[in-house]
Amino acid sequence: MQQHADSYYAASANLALSYPPLEESLEVDVCIVGAGITGASAALALAERGYKVAVLEGRLAGWGASGRSGGQMIFGYACDQAKLTRLVGMEASRALWDISLEAMTLMRRRIREHAIDCDLADGHLHAAVKPRHMTELEGWARELRRDFGYEPLELWSRERVRGQLASDAYLGGLYDPNSGHVHPLNYTLGLVRAAAGAGARFFEHSPVTRVERGATPVAHTPRGKVRCRHLLLCGNAYLEGIVPEIERKIMPVGTYITATEPLGETRARELIRNNMAVADINFVLDYFRLSADHRLLFGGRVSYSRLDPLNLADAMGKRLRQVFPQLQGVKQQYTWGGYVGITMNRAPHFGRLDGNVYFAQGFSGHGIALTGMAGTLMAEAIAGSAERFDLFGRIPHPDFPGGRLLRTPALVLAMAWYRLRDLL
Repeated sequence: MQQHADSYYAASANLALSYPPLEESLEVDVCIVGAGITGASAALALAERGYKVAVLEGRLAGWGASGRSGGQMIFGYACDQAKLTRLVGMEASRALWDISLEAMTLMRRRIREHAIDCDLADGHLHAAVKPRHMTELEGWARELRRDFGYEPLELWSRERVRGQLASDAYLGGLYDPNSGHVHPLNYTLGLVRAAAGAGARFFEHSPVTRVERGATPVAHTPRGKVRCRHLLLCGNAYLEGIVPEIERKIMPVGTYITATEPLGETRARELIRNNMAVADINFVLDYFRLSADHRLLFGGRVSYSRLDPLNLADAMGKRLRQVFPQLQGVKQQYTWGGYVGITMNRAPHFGRLDGNVYFAQGFSGHGIALTGMAGTLMAEAIAGSAERFDLFGRIPHPDFPGGRLLRTPALVLAMAWYRLRDLL
């Protein structure tokens, strides 16, 4: 049986959940494909409403991006709010902004209500690497205060950043005390446990091989099938070949994290004194935070080829030490990666097909809170209140050019340009 990726998160998981494969034919109200944060959140919200729910997971609950990510809980979306305003207009953009804030509130509430032990910590800094970044951050802060009434943001000078972060890499930053970070696998497993406790049935090692669409969709697995009134597709970058018309809207992109050996509380807190999460705003960005056991978790690098970069641990260590040269000689104990689903415009892609097949994908690396909200909005829509879920359907999403065969080389060329822009 397949296990979780060899990561710090898997090594520090605090729940050992196990569910059988599907080996029967079921009839339920709702079938959910994917037991990550989106699927588990939808299952929880629907089971709490009394729906009969089955969740089909091709590997293990939390196996994909939900259990491998940087764990950074951040306001807004992967595209900036100004882009959303251009795409859907100011009124809809304000509603989408409010949903992004509610996503963080919902996440904290579920952690509290279901006693999910996932190392929740507050605070996040968008860090400026070059002068134009500070200009961008000043614009963000001004726009979010003026147009969206978001007041907690603090523009930090280089000196103020240096007062909390033991690195000379940054010229300043935009700090949000309302954002934060979590242990993503423990958070996901906690949601799965809560949904199962509410009555949802989970089946692991049960990949969906095909879907019959119609008045009562059917999801087929190698040894069983589920007939339902509503089908939810929550596999994101790991859901390929089942519904091609939505697959064309996203690209699976590899991203990577390395974890140091434990540094000890004193040394770790010297690096990030207020325990915030940090991300720079390069297009190909670095992001990092401390773990609860005083390691530095440092993310960055991307791969568009479906192949992990050569000498990955060494490459990640080099980037880490460019930010924190004082960690020269510190061992890296874990290095891992996984796929995120990105859209062309970096806005999330939610919608439905045939009226009863719902999907949420394309979080573009900005999903730790929004995925939970996506599952909740799908549950709302099934229960009869679809206005907020359908709001996301107003965001236009072009196909990736080149089709499935050529979209990767096309994206590699585009990303090379953005990487060059970062470097220059």
